[in-house]
Amino acid sequence: MFNYLSKSIIPIIFLLIITYGMFKGRKVYEWFIEGAKEGLKVTLRIFPYLLAMIIAVQIFKEAKLMDILNNLIAPVGNLIGLPQELIPLIIIKPLSGSGAIGVFTDIIKSVGADTRTGLIASVVMGSTETIFYTITVYFGAIKVKKIRHTLWAAVFADMTAIIMAIVMVNIFII
Repeated sequence: MFNYLSKSIIPIIFLLIITYGMFKGRKVYEWFIEGAKEGLKVTLRIFPYLLAMIIAVQIFKEAKLMDILNNLIAPVGNLIGLPQELIPLIIIKPLSGSGAIGVFTDIIKSVGADTRTGLIASVVMGSTETIFYTITVYFGAIKVKKIRHTLWAAVFADMTAIIMAIVMVNIFII
C-alpha cells in the first residue's frame, strides 16, 4: 500500500491542483503556461553561471589540483581525525554534487560502508552542501553580484558539519 501511494503522490497532487483550479473557476492551463515561460526565463538567466561553474570544475579536475590540495590538507585532516581517503570528497563536495557522488562511491567501494571512514563519508555527504553550485544558481537567478558573507558562512557551516561528522561517528561506533 505504501509503495503504491509513494508512486502515486505526484499524479494525485497534480490532479488535486487541477480540480481545485476548476472548481474555483481559474484558468489552470494558462497559469501552467505562464509558469513554464517564467521557468524558461530563469533557466536562460542562470545558464551562464552554471556553465562557468561546470568549466571551473573541469579545469580543477584536469589540472590535477586535487592531488596538490590533498597533500596540503592532509596534515590538518590528521589533527582532527579525518581519514585521508575523505579529503577528495571534502574538496569536491562544495564544487559539484555529482562529482562528490562519484568520489563517495569510490570511497564506499574501497573501504566499505560499515567502516569508520565509510560512515564519516556518509555523514559528510548528507550534512554538507554544494556551496559554489548553490550560490551560483540561486544568486545568479536573482541577479545578485555581491554575495557578502554567504560564502564564508557556508564554508564555516561545512567545516562544522565535517568536524561533527567525525565526532559523532567516533562517539557512536565505539
